[in-house]
Amino acid sequence: MERSSYASRSSSELAAAASGGGRTLRVIPMRHPLGSGSTSSSSSPWWRAAVGRARAMGPLEWAEAALPCVAWTRKYRWKEDLQADLAAGITVGVMLVPQAMSYAKLSGLHPIYGLYTGFVPLFVYAIFGSSRQLAVGPVALVSLLVSNVLGGIVNPSSELYTELAILLALMVGILECLMGLLRLGWLIRFISHSVISGFTTASAIVIGLSQIKYFLGYNVTRSSKIIPLIESIIAGADEFSWPPFVMGSTFLAILLIMKNRGKSNKRLRFLRASGPLTAVVLGTIFVKIFHPPAISVVGEIPQGLPKFSIPQGFEHLMSLVPTAALITGVAILESVGIAKALAAKNGYELDSNKELFGLGIANICGSFFSSYPATGSFSRSAVNHESGAKTGLSGIIMGIIIGSALLFMTPLFTDIPQVTLIHVIVTPFP
Repeated sequence: MERSSYASRSSSELAAAASGGGRTLRVIPMRHPLGSGSTSSSSSPWWRAAVGRARAMGPLEWAEAALPCVAWTRKYRWKEDLQADLAAGITVGVMLVPQAMSYAKLSGLHPIYGLYTGFVPLFVYAIFGSSRQLAVGPVALVSLLVSNVLGGIVNPSSELYTELAILLALMVGILECLMGLLRLGWLIRFISHSVISGFTTASAIVIGLSQIKYFLGYNVTRSSKIIPLIESIIAGADEFSWPPFVMGSTFLAILLIMKNRGKSNKRLRFLRASGPLTAVVLGTIFVKIFHPPAISVVGEIPQGLPKFSIPQGFEHLMSLVPTAALITGVAILESVGIAKALAAKNGYELDSNKELFGLGIANICGSFFSSYPATGSFSRSAVNHESGAKTGLSGIIMGIIIGSALLFMTPLFTDIPQVTLIHVIVTPFP
C-alpha cells in the first residue's frame, strides 16, 4: 500500500499529476508580496503624489495650509461667535494671570517671566495653531522640568538661570517645528495611556512636595525625587510656622469650595475659573491690611511689556538638548492630545503635525520676548471649551488681558502671598 505524504510537491510534479487526471491545472508561481523589484505602472513615489496635491491647491488652500487661522477667520460668524470668544477669553485670561506667576515660581524664575510666557506665545499660536480651543502658556509639568534641569546646571538666583530657561524655549520651538515639518506627529500612538498616567501622577506628587515649603513655613531640599523631599520635610519639622499654614489651609478650602460649587451648579460655573484669582485677591488684601511678618510675598514685579532680545547662553546648548527633547514629548502628550479631543467635540479635524508646528513657532517667537517653554494647558483648555470658545480669537483675548496686566496691574502684585500662588499650582482646576 502506498503511503501518502503531506509534503508539498514541486510545480512540475503537480502539472504532471494534473495532466494524467483528465483536468488541466494552471500553476501560478509564488511571488513576494512587495514584488520582485519591479514597480507597478499605476503606482508612483510618495513625493510625486505630494507634488501633485500641491499643484492642485489653490491660493486659498495654500493660505490655510500656511496660516491655519485663515480657515476660521473667513467663516467667522460675528454675531454668534464673537460673544462666546469674548466670554471664554476673559474667563481664561483672568485665570491665567495668577497661574502664570505661580508656574514661573515653580520653575525657579521670577513671576514676571510667567506673565511674559502667557503673552507673546498666545498671539503667535492664535495665528499658526490649528486648534481653536487650546489655551497655550506656562504649565506646571514643563515648569517642574525646567526647574529640575536648570537647578543642576546653575544657581537659580543667577542671571544665567533665566537666560538658559529662555534658550530652552527656543530649542523646544525648533524641535517642535522640525517634528511638524517631518510629519512625526504620529509618534503619540506609541505612548500608552498607563505611561502618561504614571508620568503625570508622579509629577503632581513631586510638584506638591517641592512647593509645600511655603505652606509649612520652612525650606525644603530642592530635588526631583520623592524620597529626598519627604526626608527633608520630616527633618525640618521643628521649624514649622503656624501663620502660613493657617492662611494656606484657609485658601485651599476656598479654592476647593469654589471648584465643587462650580461643578455642581451650572449657573455658578464661573466659580471654577475665578477661584485662583479670588484666592490671590483675598490674600493680597489680608497682607496689605495686617502686614503679617511670617508671610512671604512675591515682591516687586517690573511694569511694561517684554522687549525684544536674542536668547543667550548658547555655550550650554548641548547640556539642554535632552531636556528640550523631553519637553517636546510633553508637548505632544499634553497639547496634541487635548487639542485632538477638543477638535472632535467641536466638529472639526486637527492635523497633529500642523499643531506641533504652530506650538514650535509660538515658542520660537516667545523666546525672543523673554518667555520660557510654553505648551497647551489641560485645565485652561477645558475652561476655554466649557466657556464656549469657538475660534482662536479667544486666545487673542487672553493675550490682551495678560498685556493689560503687564502694563497697568503689576504694582498691585507686590503683596501677593507666596502661599496663595502655591495653592493655585497644587489645586486641580477645573
